[in-house]
Amino acid sequence: MTKEINEEMKLPSLDELFSSQEERDDMKLKRIYEIPLDQIDKFRNHPFKVKDDEDMMHLVESIRKNGIITPATVRRKENGRFEMLSGHRRMRACELVGLDTIRCEVVEMDRDEATVFMVESNFQRTTILPSEKAFAYKMRLEAMKRQGKRTDLTSTPMGSKFRSNELLGREAGDSREQIRRFIRLTELVPEILSMVDEGKIALRPAVEISYLPKVSQKFLLNSMEMEQCTPSHAQAIRMRRLDEQGKLTPEAIEAIMLEEKPNQKERIVLRGERFKKLFPPDLPVSKREDYVAAAMEFYGRHRAKQKSRDDAR
Repeated sequence: MTKEINEEMKLPSLDELFSSQEERDDMKLKRIYEIPLDQIDKFRNHPFKVKDDEDMMHLVESIRKNGIITPATVRRKENGRFEMLSGHRRMRACELVGLDTIRCEVVEMDRDEATVFMVESNFQRTTILPSEKAFAYKMRLEAMKRQGKRTDLTSTPMGSKFRSNELLGREAGDSREQIRRFIRLTELVPEILSMVDEGKIALRPAVEISYLPKVSQKFLLNSMEMEQCTPSHAQAIRMRRLDEQGKLTPEAIEAIMLEEKPNQKERIVLRGERFKKLFPPDLPVSKREDYVAAAMEFYGRHRAKQKSRDDAR
């Protein structure tokens, strides 16, 4: 009884007396600290790339002149360290500037809540690569599905998948089918996924390729490098169907890749041991065209000099 009376008669603090309720609520929500960089871990399996490119150099100069304008967001881990949720590029820029700390807002979130927040905050970027979207969507969908099980959003696994896809589609701005396509890209071998990021392979043929076993994808990759071309959507579909029938052999892949496609540039294919031994052993397949062009230009100059000498006789 005495304890209850004391709690009722508890006097307000000076902060409570001289601040508004809104300010007090904001103080509770936002806790900004200068946290040492060596106490912050990157988000596990962070799907967004942090590059030391031109944009990073601009960020470095901005931080050097103005400091961190927008605090990063971290959560406290069970071991007492912090995990970066939003601000991986700012943290890297601080490292390049030579700072030891970074201004951070500390939030209380479990792993799944942190995953959803991390993806949402990074989707504010102006440029997002297909591979980044692919792994980000996959991570966020898996977290949402786990959250759905805990809150009984659905009663069956299939229902959970449907509801999570629908919710993710509404929040991210992509259709449920488009999200499914992006997530399929996570099944590609890294080399082919990089070609999607570089714009060498379109999304839809890349999705069809993702259904091929990894060994078949490697055969396809070798064929693409040899023929210096990529499969069309129709060709990718045919390869997937052949695989489902157990008929997708390296020879079948090569035959499909040798087909002439509409609007395909004229190309000369050099294959076999006769040509292979003419190239330097460390020359990438992608550089063979430049090597052949340089060799032909050199031979052309040689022929022109030879003709000049013959004419002078």
